[in-house]
Amino acid sequence: MSSGDSTEKKAASPTLVQVAEVGQQGKQAHNHNETDSLASDTAVLASLGYKQEFKRAFHPVEVFGLSFSIIGLFPSIASVLVFALPYGGPVALVWGWAICAFFLMFLGMTLGELGSAAPTSGGLYYWTWTYATPRWRKVLSWVVGYSNSMGLIAGVASIDWGCAVQLMAAVSIGTNERFVPTTGQTYAVFAALLMCHGVVSSLATAVVARLQGVYVVLNILLCVAVIIALPAATPAEFKNTASYAFGGFANFYGWPNGFAFILSFLAPLWTIGGFDAPVHISEEASNARTVVPWAILSAVGISGVLGWAINVVIAFYMGTDLESILQNPIGQPMATILFNSLGRSGTLAVWSIVVFVQFLMGSSSLTAASRQTFAFARDGALPFSRFVYHVNTRTRTPVNAVWASAFLALILGLLAFAGPTANSAIFSLAIAGQYTAFTIPIVSRFLGGREWVPGPFSLGRFSLPVAVIAVAWMVFSFVILAFPTAPGPDANGMNYMIVVFGAWIVLCLVYFYFPVYGGVHWFNGPQITLEEAQRAGLRIASAPGADVGGGGRSSASSSDEKHDA
Repeated sequence: MSSGDSTEKKAASPTLVQVAEVGQQGKQAHNHNETDSLASDTAVLASLGYKQEFKRAFHPVEVFGLSFSIIGLFPSIASVLVFALPYGGPVALVWGWAICAFFLMFLGMTLGELGSAAPTSGGLYYWTWTYATPRWRKVLSWVVGYSNSMGLIAGVASIDWGCAVQLMAAVSIGTNERFVPTTGQTYAVFAALLMCHGVVSSLATAVVARLQGVYVVLNILLCVAVIIALPAATPAEFKNTASYAFGGFANFYGWPNGFAFILSFLAPLWTIGGFDAPVHISEEASNARTVVPWAILSAVGISGVLGWAINVVIAFYMGTDLESILQNPIGQPMATILFNSLGRSGTLAVWSIVVFVQFLMGSSSLTAASRQTFAFARDGALPFSRFVYHVNTRTRTPVNAVWASAFLALILGLLAFAGPTANSAIFSLAIAGQYTAFTIPIVSRFLGGREWVPGPFSLGRFSLPVAVIAVAWMVFSFVILAFPTAPGPDANGMNYMIVVFGAWIVLCLVYFYFPVYGGVHWFNGPQITLEEAQRAGLRIASAPGADVGGGGRSSASSSDEKHDA
């Protein structure tokens, strides 16, 4: 059927979407031309209950690019090297990364399945509402939405803080280490970076999408440059043997060696994070049901392999004096390693690219965070939702949600003034928020008793074992993130991640159960806007026994809600 015929038929009668058949429609999406794909995406979104508000300008490579650029690889490895070296040294770099990358693929596969079945910007909390039992889905969807929002915004804060530290390290190198930045100066740079990212993320969707291709190229070129430059330029005194690179161990903080190695997982867990970003821009992507899982798995897989190669190179060419790397006046371990290998001029050249790529990571991260914030506000769950839920008519982007997310990241950055240990809580908080938001919908899918209608990407019989491994890994990771830097900590050495995260969850629950004004009295999950979709020319019909979009709006679930009430 030609695009012209398609247009004529759409004008003649509204599109009928049988929700139970959406999976079959998605399997044939690759045979459609671009117009058919956009129409199919709009129909799928309408079957989930939402009208099309964004422009679908992201192509498949650009959806992958958003996730890959948030991961960032070398800039991210540089930001969190300080969490790996003291807890295992080379062994942590090489084998800690390999273990984490392996298990994160299971998580990517499970999220890819869910993203293929129901691609919407609110993904995680929408899936929770869809698959959790009627009795618990209100509060679980609420917690997931707030945890996901917090995790993404903490991710923005940690990326931009890392960028600010890297920028200050460049200044220190340029001044022969005479300049030592204060926390206040670093925070001022951090705030300026957030402002810049707010502007970039507010640009038109097509502009933001095209930028992702640039980000991918720069990321890969930087990784290749480091892999080549370090072996070529490192003096003999800093070159390590294979036995040291693959088996050398260092433990700076007094934990038993095995447990110290486990604590080093924070570095790869934070680096290969934020890969749910394709889900949050699924309403801006063409052929989302196929592209979203492809983008997630590609980003995790490529990052795992390429990141491992980078870590192996670092282990071979960083020397053996790890204490001097960690205590150097430059204040940034990766910058110190580059300085030892490339000299001042070479380091500044490479480090300027590292800082720029980290800057690009921040803009992509804020883009993903703003889409989640927008989606949650669309369903009325956030304070000031009417203000946040707004699409700029000129750029077709959620400008208010962008600046709301940036403001909250700015507030989180204040933790840096509580000291280095509290500062590390920003990094841990990003992972804790994400993993809480990931775990609940995955568990709900299998224990909620709701019907599962897969999308084009499906693991079939392997879905359950893959999900079990993914959830077990996230629970394990969450626990180790709560441990302090060293045994028997004082107030300055405590890990405040659990305090900040726990306070956030408590506030969410207080807000939910607050008498009269709490969400328990008015929050009803995803707000299905079928009438608005119908005015756009789409008529939604569910097959017998199926929920509309899986969102729990069938007569059966309505009676469940009345019974709960």
